[in-house]
Amino acid sequence: MTELRKNGFTFKRFFIAHDNSPMKVTTDSCLLGAWSPITASTKKVLDIGCGCGIISLMLAQRLEHCDSHIDAIDIDANAVVQCQDNIVNSPFNNITAKCIDINRYQLTNPSYYDLIVTNPPYFEPAVDCRNHQRQQARYTENLNHTQLITAAKRLLTITGRFCVVLPYHLSHAFIELCLSHNWYLAQQMQIQYTDNKPISLSLLCFSLQAVELPVLQSLTMRDNENRYSRDFRQLLNDFYLFQK
Repeated sequence: MTELRKNGFTFKRFFIAHDNSPMKVTTDSCLLGAWSPITASTKKVLDIGCGCGIISLMLAQRLEHCDSHIDAIDIDANAVVQCQDNIVNSPFNNITAKCIDINRYQLTNPSYYDLIVTNPPYFEPAVDCRNHQRQQARYTENLNHTQLITAAKRLLTITGRFCVVLPYHLSHAFIELCLSHNWYLAQQMQIQYTDNKPISLSLLCFSLQAVELPVLQSLTMRDNENRYSRDFRQLLNDFYLFQK
């Protein structure tokens, strides 16, 4: 049995330390890392707000046998250092972590990435967090959604995909905002914790090319006995150390 280390999360093939990152490993990020669509043309990937690097490392595992590279960026220096450490201690060498604001990133090199992923800030800056790092990671004062989709549009190739995870109650407004900026919804997965709980998360995938009919999916994380559902296990099977 694999020994579970402290101060982080143990996956099948790598360990994510997150004790120095404002945002810890979350189910939201794990779902996005496993769900984001990858094709034969996915060569260059950007992870915006990478934190400890969980999404980047999951994508690196999925792209392990492809000629690809992942850029992981974050505005928080401590998060980037931890992400770099997690990369060094993983079996993957196709990730570069950088400390930079997405609004100032690659300004002279547009249309560069085939896939852009993010677990973005979503709280409005109403009440200050006691922890400045966490406020920066989760509040939109440093990166609002209009800035995010504008940066993604500048950096994505015309055939690329832009993938986001958001609380379900914010997803409709985010979709409308994207549509108003000439994005197209390509895929959406709605996440419930159990059948008797309301939808809690939305995984969203956007395209710059017209999409006739978006692929709409749903997933329930746990069954009535509070065990991981078959669909959840199937999606995360390459990553999670599920108990029998």
